[in-house]
Amino acid sequence: MSIQRLQSHWGFTTMPFGRSLAPSMLHRHDGHAEAVARIGWCIDQHALGVITGEVGAGKTVAVRAATAALDPSRHAVIYLPNPSVGVRGMLHHIASALGQTPTFYTATLVPQAADALAAEHAERGRTPVVIFDEAHLLDNSQLEAIRMLTNHDMDSGAPFAALLVGQPTLRQRLRLGVLAALDQRISVRYALAGMSATETANYITHHLKIAGRTDTLFSADAITLIHNASRGYPRAVNNLAVNALTAAFARDAAIVDEKAARIAISETGAD
Repeated sequence: MSIQRLQSHWGFTTMPFGRSLAPSMLHRHDGHAEAVARIGWCIDQHALGVITGEVGAGKTVAVRAATAALDPSRHAVIYLPNPSVGVRGMLHHIASALGQTPTFYTATLVPQAADALAAEHAERGRTPVVIFDEAHLLDNSQLEAIRMLTNHDMDSGAPFAALLVGQPTLRQRLRLGVLAALDQRISVRYALAGMSATETANYITHHLKIAGRTDTLFSADAITLIHNASRGYPRAVNNLAVNALTAAFARDAAIVDEKAARIAISETGAD
């Protein structure tokens, strides 16, 4: 079935539950708002922060919302999405993003990246914000390199903010003895939980409203089923809601009812 047919059937001006919403249009449930506030504080304080949550909890969305609010003339956001590049690739990315030609030798890359971060702050007046996504996949040598970056003139105040964003296993790994020195430097920790039942209902209503439907399109029973199956994680809510819209359309139902929600849950294996 085409998205266009689905959109036309339900009278949407745009398809709801997409992942490309502008930060200003995001639904700000409590956990999301708290994560954005903590990230903002971390950046403001030039601190090291750790944001964790299950897959689809909205970690990257919160980071996107927090960084979208920054003044680009005062902040330089460096986003590292892929830990598989190793220590060298990670430091290479930081140095390159700040206009440096990365040195050939890995041993000199840490001081080069550290100096580039400091210079960005001291000479250009911009605070670098380094975001390590999927940080639970960083190996110990990468985490040690991050510690060495944060060590640079630490006593006089760090010239940059760093965020480790990952799944809950990241918290457990940081407690290991070998990473204790990095763990001690963490100023901000936040675990993003799923939405409450009320927040899930508000989330669904919010997305439908953006798409042009302000009436009751999902029955209360359908929303309860979607909430329980998704455990309140936004990405799972999105997937189930779209599948439920499809199931209701296929049955020519006027609204997304309990039956449509059950079909969606069985098809996505979320039950």
